[in-house]
Amino acid sequence: MAAGADLGAHSLSNADLLNADLTGANLHGLAMRHALLTNADLRNADLRNTDLAEAALTGANLTHANLTNAYLRGAFLRTADLTRAELSGANLSNADLTGANLTGVIALPGRTQGNLPYSVILSGANLNVAVLTLAHLEHADLHNANLATANLREANLRKANLVNARLAHANLVGANLSGADLTGATLDHADLVDVTWSEQTRWPQDLAAVMRERSVPIGGGQWQVQGSGNSGAGLEFPLVPVS
Repeated sequence: MAAGADLGAHSLSNADLLNADLTGANLHGLAMRHALLTNADLRNADLRNTDLAEAALTGANLTHANLTNAYLRGAFLRTADLTRAELSGANLSNADLTGANLTGVIALPGRTQGNLPYSVILSGANLNVAVLTLAHLEHADLHNANLATANLREANLRKANLVNARLAHANLVGANLSGADLTGATLDHADLVDVTWSEQTRWPQDLAAVMRERSVPIGGGQWQVQGSGNSGAGLEFPLVPVS
């Protein structure tokens, strides 16, 4: 298939596009459920409003792809490259993004779900070992997501929903958690150095006082975590969140 292809309104559900070159392709609004896109080249592809539910995108290159309002529930995106992809309004609930590269992804708020604003839905998604450095995930829905060992260095997670998220061993150095809800989240051995948080940030039960002890006020109702090492560094007792 030629790069930059315009596939019009055709359905590609269950299509075999293994290793396909879809660079810059216009796939806007297509039905691509269960499509086989393993190792496909989708750089700069237009996937706005595309239905990719349970599609196989393992190893796919989605660099700079536009996935605005795309539906990727249950999609397989292991080791996929989503560097600087546009994910505003996308639904990736229960998607498998193990080892995926989401460096600099952009998910802008402005949508509502149950009267609550959100930018991208990643609830229940598996982001184990995923790279999300410099990701723009303000208002992202990440509740019940597996972010264990994920790299979230300098990620913007302002007002993100991280309820019951698994963040054990995650790298959150320099991340912005202002207004984020981490109720019930697991932060064992997470690196929280230089994390910015606010009075509106909800930490796991019994963790708020510990975080305040490790932080210094930086103005505007915000705090910054000090110290070095993991979430228990500099404390006389290990930091174990109570759910």
